[in-house]
Amino acid sequence: MSDAATPDSDHLAAALLAGDRRALARAITLVESSRTDHRRQAAALLERLLPKAGGAVRIGITGVPGAGKSTFIESFGLSLIAKGHRLAVLAVDPSSPVSGGSILGDKTRMEGLARHPKAFIRPSPSGGTLGGVARRTREALLVCEAAGFDVVIVETVGVGQSETAVADMVDVFLLLLVPGGGDELQGLKKGIVELADLVIVNKADGDLKPAAERARRDYENALHLLRPAHPDWRVPVLLASALEGLGIDAVWQAVGHHRQAIGTAERARRRAHQARAWMWNEIEEILAERFRAHAGVSARLAQLEAEVEAGRLAPTAAARALLDAFFAGASQEGV
Repeated sequence: MSDAATPDSDHLAAALLAGDRRALARAITLVESSRTDHRRQAAALLERLLPKAGGAVRIGITGVPGAGKSTFIESFGLSLIAKGHRLAVLAVDPSSPVSGGSILGDKTRMEGLARHPKAFIRPSPSGGTLGGVARRTREALLVCEAAGFDVVIVETVGVGQSETAVADMVDVFLLLLVPGGGDELQGLKKGIVELADLVIVNKADGDLKPAAERARRDYENALHLLRPAHPDWRVPVLLASALEGLGIDAVWQAVGHHRQAIGTAERARRRAHQARAWMWNEIEEILAERFRAHAGVSARLAQLEAEVEAGRLAPTAAARALLDAFFAGASQEGV
């Protein structure tokens, strides 16, 4: 996106609020950009849009490999649209190690949903961010809310990395599993299971239906051993078949029950906490960027990294040397 092709934030915000889908796409491209001038424009845009955001149901979805997340999201999304909702899906793909771009291309995985005028799907490369959540997913979520989407789904790369990042931006966190019994649950990171507000056993159809019911009981028993995240909410385990559209309505009903159990005041408190966490995350990322870009640090970084990798220097000593170089330069600059 060139400077000439980037509309000013006021014009872009007005077009987006008027329902221009191209403005929505451009706005998300802007907030995802790492260019310094684009970051300033994105900040101004978000300031304009923030009063219009916040009204959507925010849902995070993760799952084990092969759980059928894309099929589930498409079936779930089309069901929500049929109920009168407008849906945005922020589907974070693994980043290509070569190009840094999105590998999977979610629009090809959710063709029916992608074609629907009341749906908006945005594949975003994770950029190597912890938990597979794109750095600017939070901002993209606010943009989608301001554009009038009343349900926003954030799909993560999947189980295996920390999913705390997505839990810190949604109201309800769904864990998608497949028939496999309690042994599979033991193989998952305990922290991921503890984040789940709702567990769904997908592919509960055909020959797998009896196994899915056994898995549901096993998962339910295992979850009883965990302390609930909220005293008024016991995490349910539901059966669904995204392929056949079975159990999809029950998932949305469970989302509604969760919202009622948590309550408006607690949800507002959670979102306030999430906003504060977002602020500190932004501070950490900006500091890390400036640290790496600092002349004194960049001059010594490669050598110190090589010495750490070779075992000739302790990581703590290398870190202190780089920090000393950074602070010495900052002091000379009067910072």
